Amino acid sequence: MTNLRNFKQFILDTVGLMLRGSRMYYIWVGFLLLLITSGVVAYMGQVNNGLLVTNMRDQVSWGFYIGNFTFLVGVAAASIMLVIPAYIYDWGPIKEITILGEMLAVTALIMCLGFVMVDIGRPDRFWHIMPLVGRLNWPQSMLAWDVIVLNLYLLLNWFVVTYLLFSAYLEKHYNKKIVLPLVLASIPMAVSIHTVTAYLYNGLAARPFWNSAILAPRFLASAFCSGPAVLLILLQVLRKTTRLKITDEAIFKIAELMAYTMGFNLFLTAAESFKELYSGTEHVVYFKYLLFGLEKNGVHYNTLVPFAWASIITGFIAFMLFLIPKTRMNWTTLNIGCVLIYASVYIEKGMGLIIPGLTPDALGEIYVYRPSFTEVAVAAGIFSLGALVFTVMLKAAVPMMLGEFTVTGGVKKAIEPEHS
Repeated sequence: MTNLRNFKQFILDTVGLMLRGSRMYYIWVGFLLLLITSGVVAYMGQVNNGLLVTNMRDQVSWGFYIGNFTFLVGVAAASIMLVIPAYIYDWGPIKEITILGEMLAVTALIMCLGFVMVDIGRPDRFWHIMPLVGRLNWPQSMLAWDVIVLNLYLLLNWFVVTYLLFSAYLEKHYNKKIVLPLVLASIPMAVSIHTVTAYLYNGLAARPFWNSAILAPRFLASAFCSGPAVLLILLQVLRKTTRLKITDEAIFKIAELMAYTMGFNLFLTAAESFKELYSGTEHVVYFKYLLFGLEKNGVHYNTLVPFAWASIITGFIAFMLFLIPKTRMNWTTLNIGCVLIYASVYIEKGMGLIIPGLTPDALGEIYVYRPSFTEVAVAAGIFSLGALVFTVMLKAAVPMMLGEFTVTGGVKKAIEPEHS
């Protein structure tokens, strides 16, 4: 009963802390709420008028929404880049900030579910894919597997984050017998969420561009680049705006691990490109459309070409910046590399994966897809929702991690100017 009362007080105090802040905190939250509202308005227009208000059509039935979903699954999976050195090798500097990676995973998964929701043409039928409520057609359906692993991974990370913060709130050390098995279980689960997502593409026999045995390893390799890139920027911001002790050693070690995964990602991309271009089968048409464009009826279709080469070039530059110790441990070049690898993977998971997989279609028609204003507005709303979730979680987590927000001191013990 005591723990239950403490947990209720923990929830109330946490909400109270989230509602308090400086003027800049309120401006930031208000800005995010404005974008969320505009996204909701755009989505309601989509619900009323159907997916016709998007630029998706029969030829390109997946677009901006599913591209963002695929990218964010990778961001969620990347939390194991902190978990492995922290808990497998018991490396102290990273163990202290592992909870931030798990919070980022929770945020990314919430956005993933949001993008799946808005991509459904009939949202009133969403309950059909809800575990224990609808009929998932499991285990035959890969979509059912994706729903299960994403929700389990979300619940796992949410529980670990909540338990660790609650322990800090009670001024007690967490129980390793509870946390360690769950954290270790998150490693194969993180691999599984992006592997199953890759299988969703891989299992579509009518889409040769996605029929590759190395699609899942490519997904994981790129995920372990983009997710930590986001985290490295966040860690630097938190170090400047809070009293969290985030060492240079921890940041540079994450950057070093990223260099290895970036190199592996480039290798897999080159291997896949060689297989398609050198063999010269009829399936090479999708790679040609992506990298060089196609000519049909006197018209040259090259919409994706600038994006494809931008992704390759930015990814290679970022790899070189992270590979060389001097540039990896220079803050300017480190941050440039983070931005470049984020952009590279974001393009790769959208313009470089979804569109060439669907273009040309089965009849050889080339439909030039560009996201509509509705799609961009809805996506901005979902990303803003994710930013809001992460912001309010940080608002409570940082004081708890510092021991400034406890059951004895409550909200008053948290130092507002430092964490607002």
